[in-house]
Amino acid sequence: MYLDIKVLIADDNVDFSSTLAEIVSSFGYKTLVANTPKEALAFLSANPKTIGAALLDIEFGPRAEMDGLDILERIRYSYPEIPVVMISGKGTIESAVRATKLGAINFVEKSSISNPKIKALLDIAMERLGPQGEADDIRKFLESFGIIAKSKIMIEIGDSMIRYARTDLNVLITGDTGTGKKLVAKAIHNASKRARFPFITVDIPNIPKELLQSELFGHVKGAFSGATETKKGLFNQAHHGTVFLDEIGEMSLELQSSLFIPIEDKCVRKVGSVKSEDIDIRFVSATDRDLLKLMREGVFREQLYHRLRECEIRMPNLTERKEDIPLIIEHYVKKHNEDFQDQKYFSPSALDLLNEGSWHGNVRELSSIIKVAMQTSLKEQVEAMDIQRIIKNSPSIYRSLPDASMISSHRTLKEDLAKVDKQKIESTLSDCKGNVTKAANKLGVSRETLHNKIRRYEIEVVSFRKKASAP
Repeated sequence: MYLDIKVLIADDNVDFSSTLAEIVSSFGYKTLVANTPKEALAFLSANPKTIGAALLDIEFGPRAEMDGLDILERIRYSYPEIPVVMISGKGTIESAVRATKLGAINFVEKSSISNPKIKALLDIAMERLGPQGEADDIRKFLESFGIIAKSKIMIEIGDSMIRYARTDLNVLITGDTGTGKKLVAKAIHNASKRARFPFITVDIPNIPKELLQSELFGHVKGAFSGATETKKGLFNQAHHGTVFLDEIGEMSLELQSSLFIPIEDKCVRKVGSVKSEDIDIRFVSATDRDLLKLMREGVFREQLYHRLRECEIRMPNLTERKEDIPLIIEHYVKKHNEDFQDQKYFSPSALDLLNEGSWHGNVRELSSIIKVAMQTSLKEQVEAMDIQRIIKNSPSIYRSLPDASMISSHRTLKEDLAKVDKQKIESTLSDCKGNVTKAANKLGVSRETLHNKIRRYEIEVVSFRKKASAP
């Protein structure tokens, strides 16, 4: 099936690499096995056009001149078209995160490797050799699930969603609140072979801790006080479908281990029962928490992290995809006019104001203010002052845009926006105690861009440093 495509396997464990080569060969791929970094790089140099994917171990022993992450960096620099899956027997979570940031398409532990998992990972990798989905087709795919986007970063995420949907790998979706994590989870389910079966959401923060096991696994009659009848759990209800563990970072440490068996062995036992029941479910999880930090603090289990994160999708903040804002505004304006038989629209100044917002609540916050503005405006044309009125009445919700006093009918739009820009920069410099690099990162602009704006607006950076050091 893949006669001309080779898979590079690089691992210093001869027995493991041989076994892995046999598994990969059984799927129709040719293999190249390297037991040292030098051999791996030599294979890459000699076969750059025929290596379709690489499976790299992270550790190569203390005598090795480099490790798997070093090889990954070389591949990303010299052979960026080759997809890489990192494999580890004892790698740290930090290594996994670094591998992902360096461009690895996935990271898998040796202890969790199975033939179906290797096949799924290789299928995802090999799809990248074929024609990429057209950006317009991916945009339409995203839009069909309520995700409005055209930016490069979101098109890449859409491409990953389609690829992951074709597998049974567990997916972890990370990102700040309001970025659309649940929409992504539903899209992956609906684009998968499980689409005609249930999509069950487990809203972890809103289920009392003492009831969570009963909710997930069900219980038999008499299992505890109040169990007057046998109850089917959410995992059983999701049979053949998808379980979405929303806000997985909120699950208590003592309950996290109860997920190991359902995820790994695909079976559950009702509370109060001695009988196990087989289940066929896929797990998609989401969190806005920093799971690495939680693990370092000892409140999130590393074993659970690895089981849930067979694939990861990181949802970007709206500041990382600002070119999508006009499209999002257009979408919600159209939706309002269809729902209310209106013909409302935003004035140019109102559109500029929305585009300038930093939107700490991301798409959810932006869509909310659009909705309120459209429904409360008395005129067909929604003005910038209408938006400011909403902000003034809800200051705790809409912190992203400037105070209404920043807009004036006596100034041009360009002057208003410059005033807004300056205030935002000064506020951020104050928060960052005059540190320009930190302020640039927080504002989502380059250091050079921020310096140019500081000069243009004649902002005294030193004053913020002095204020921070004052007793």
